[in-house]
Amino acid sequence: MLLTPPHQAAAARRRRTAAALLTSAVSVCIVAASTPAVPLGVGDRLFPYLGNPGYDVAAYDLSFTYPGSNSQPLRAVTTIDAWTTADLDRVNLDFAHGTVQSVEVDGDPAEFHTAGEDLVITPENAVSDGKWMRITVRHTSDPVPAKGREGGWVRTADGLAMANQADAAHLVFPCNDHPSDKAMFTIRVTAPDGHTAVANGLPAGTEKSRGTTTWTYRTQHPMATELAQVSIGRSTVLHRTGPHGLPVRDVVPTEHRKELEPWLEKTPGQITWMENKVGRYPFETYGLLVADTSTGFELETQTLSLFERDLFTDRVHPSWYVESIMVHELAHQWFGNSVSPRTWSDLWLNEGHATWYEALYAEERGGKSMRDRMKAAYGASDGWRAAGGPPAAPEAPDPGRKTGIFRPNVYDGSALILYALRQEIGRPAFERLERAWIGQHRDGTAATEDFVRLATEISGRDLGSFFQGWLYGEKTPPMPGHPDWKAVAAAKAQDAAGSQTP
Repeated sequence: MLLTPPHQAAAARRRRTAAALLTSAVSVCIVAASTPAVPLGVGDRLFPYLGNPGYDVAAYDLSFTYPGSNSQPLRAVTTIDAWTTADLDRVNLDFAHGTVQSVEVDGDPAEFHTAGEDLVITPENAVSDGKWMRITVRHTSDPVPAKGREGGWVRTADGLAMANQADAAHLVFPCNDHPSDKAMFTIRVTAPDGHTAVANGLPAGTEKSRGTTTWTYRTQHPMATELAQVSIGRSTVLHRTGPHGLPVRDVVPTEHRKELEPWLEKTPGQITWMENKVGRYPFETYGLLVADTSTGFELETQTLSLFERDLFTDRVHPSWYVESIMVHELAHQWFGNSVSPRTWSDLWLNEGHATWYEALYAEERGGKSMRDRMKAAYGASDGWRAAGGPPAAPEAPDPGRKTGIFRPNVYDGSALILYALRQEIGRPAFERLERAWIGQHRDGTAATEDFVRLATEISGRDLGSFFQGWLYGEKTPPMPGHPDWKAVAAAKAQDAAGSQTP
């Protein structure tokens, strides 16, 4: 995710191992059916009730029927195939914004209740550890925003899109809504003629019937729920070819196709630029979803990044800036999507890297000095840490403002850590680290300690104290190679931080 400037719209191997690491923070005693239904979670420090213990999702099959209006609920069926990691008398799913009509577990009807933001399911027969189970939920999916909540469906001028980061996928469909549990997705969307539906992955067929069309898409790589994307609207899909024959497709409002094309044709070259930095593009396709709506951010949904139309058509920013924002979301396909955070406290690995390559692109293609940007970030870093916590231990968001974790300390404040690391271990070791990080953790999850371990291994140096200060210190450590860099007064930096957040 990248917050856009205030003058734009608003303000600008997982599986058992990962589950064990997360659930160690909570009591994973799956309650007996005779006790009251309660919300569970995987113990994430920032989102304690997000995700659920006891199973590992392998695949989602999502079906949505769009009624032709983005103010009416969609009919939906969510099917989840999962592997149990505990004996389950009950199964908790995250789901908080729709009406559930029925639930089946392995084809048999199951009782269900709500508890907090959980859908608590009691199967007819308990499911034992180490078994496959299939859960089918028939429900509605409401595109009108939930009171006091943000994210989920985004209503556009001509339909819908999704923005599920950080914890809003369960406002759209029942799921295990935590990035540690990645899964394959099949997404089917039925909409009235005149509409076009596009989703993550590659198309897997269309079917017409009685004035409607059903589009099916499938991912070829696992995906976190927060990265799911569905676009429904009066859209045009533009096709082009990227490096190695990569299919690139963009989804744009039909009436704005002509003015958007000069920007969209830059994507193949940007993919090549990123591949030269960190290795081959990790997914089956890529493209931009340009939505006619005001969100206040751009979002790296997997294989189909979400952008506000105004970023391209308002002509407020110079070309180098717009292109660097495109590269920010593209870089996330490697950092955050292919290699996903094991916990939300590892967010700095996503946003720090995306900001790093955004800034590097601006330097190489726009002549904007990385050193100057990092010096300015250094000056503000103490204030950012005071306002939002250190980059690898961010403060929890305010209730109802879950995107509040996207503060300057995880953007430029985290890119600053990468700059310091490059200064500390040298450019050749740093560049080897970046490629190795992607290569070792592709299609999986990884945590801060994994990055520290790999950096230590590749540099051949003990980097414990270096990372301790830069990742967790209340104050910003001295910058290697730049002893003259100084932090500005904390109060001024906090004011600067406040002006950058929504």
